[in-house]
Amino acid sequence: MPAVTAALIKELRDRTGAGMGDCKKALEAVEGDLDKAAEKLRMDGAAKADKKAGRTAAEGIVAVASNAEAIALVEVNSETDFVAKGEDFRSLARDAAELALKHRPANIEALVALKSGDKTLDERRRELVGRIGENLTIRRVEVVVSGGGPLVTYIHPGDKIAVAVALKSGSTDLGKDLAMHIAAMSPRAVDPASISPDVVASERRIIEAQVAQEQAEEAAAGKKPKPAEIVAKMLEGKISKFLDEQTLIGQPFVKNDAYGLKSDAKVREVLAKEKAAVAHFVRLAVGEGIEKKQTDFAAEVAAAGG
Repeated sequence: MPAVTAALIKELRDRTGAGMGDCKKALEAVEGDLDKAAEKLRMDGAAKADKKAGRTAAEGIVAVASNAEAIALVEVNSETDFVAKGEDFRSLARDAAELALKHRPANIEALVALKSGDKTLDERRRELVGRIGENLTIRRVEVVVSGGGPLVTYIHPGDKIAVAVALKSGSTDLGKDLAMHIAAMSPRAVDPASISPDVVASERRIIEAQVAQEQAEEAAAGKKPKPAEIVAKMLEGKISKFLDEQTLIGQPFVKNDAYGLKSDAKVREVLAKEKAAVAHFVRLAVGEGIEKKQTDFAAEVAAAGG
């Protein structure tokens, strides 16, 4: 049996990136065979990744890669912000964004199957889970292609929010201001036509129920009911307000002062003044839609000790 020397441990660590202790144990288990030790570390890392897969990973970053034709955004999550700041984690996220930009995968499954060096992104993720002891996920990918005008990105400090905007026409400076607006105001779509009819129908039902309740309360108070045409106008007005709140062009622009418009001017007015149009945008914020578990830290420590 070859001696498990410090030099052998270092060689295995350089090859795999695993911790010194894990490398020593792996080499001892396979009697100093480097190839078998590397394979054991991969298998152990995969087992650890599977074990941790159920743990909530709601921290992380949004990595961005871009060229003249497109912008790729990839959300990569960790359990803690401390891990998200580490270079290994950020390297994985950057490489994922670059691969997304190059290959434009149709979904996250296609992205994580892409090769990054001699491993797939998912293999790299699983190995990193094994090394750091936290669940990691490559959760979302979006690719925004050129709309004929400037392509612009905005990344909020901390890399927790990233926006990509493709203009059909207009200036890069306007695109940057729009990207900052989208980061701050989180519109759902560019315009009403871009919102799913199912979403609008659902909101209409809610508003109709609210208006009916208001009418019933007024009738109970002895007030004369509003004419049907007035009620219909109220309903349409509320739906129009909802659509304005949810769409980019309907929101009051956050930087109207820079364009010589009144403070409550909407984005559609800025676009008209600047002879600009938005083709598409994407906004990703870390952890959107993930339910963070409330944990008892003292209980976790006690359980770990047991």
